[in-house]
Amino acid sequence: MRSIATLELQYAHRFYGFRGEAQYLHGHSGILTIEVEDTVNEGVNMVFPCNEIKKIAWEVLQNFDHALILREDDPLLPAILKVYEEQGIKDGAPNNTQKGPAFKTELATAYPECRLVVTKETMTAEGMIKIVYELLKDKLNIAKITFVSGINTASEEYTPKNIIDRCPMCGVALNENGVCPKCGYRK
Repeated sequence: MRSIATLELQYAHRFYGFRGEAQYLHGHSGILTIEVEDTVNEGVNMVFPCNEIKKIAWEVLQNFDHALILREDDPLLPAILKVYEEQGIKDGAPNNTQKGPAFKTELATAYPECRLVVTKETMTAEGMIKIVYELLKDKLNIAKITFVSGINTASEEYTPKNIIDRCPMCGVALNENGVCPKCGYRK
């Protein structure tokens, strides 16, 4: 069975090297749906609490919200960083409070201080799914990810492989010490 959570992201990007409208810098409202599969946890009668799926995902995905996403070879990247430096916001600003921890994977690097994500590939709906899966595959038993951005939609299904010990009281994943971070239950 699956628990399904949805998150909304606002971001700007462009398809560098693309011939068509998407070559211009533009913004999107994206809807990301994450389906988590496992057995139903009998203590709470659910696979995984949807609010916890959102919390786990949002920790890293908030770096994409209200961010600029550019490919690493895009000539706009140095220009953007130069402007941010001149404005004194490259290393953060007092009102930049909505940011997740910086990350670096093979597919993307997040610079939360300047609300920028640099990707290896063009940031398509398919590209977003690859990045999200890479960031969350060890944290959730992901069975499917769908990303809708404007009129573009992509989806990928996965075979969940993780065995995640869950709390019988509230359903969230136990930490490495067998303790529930939400309610304090100990295994």
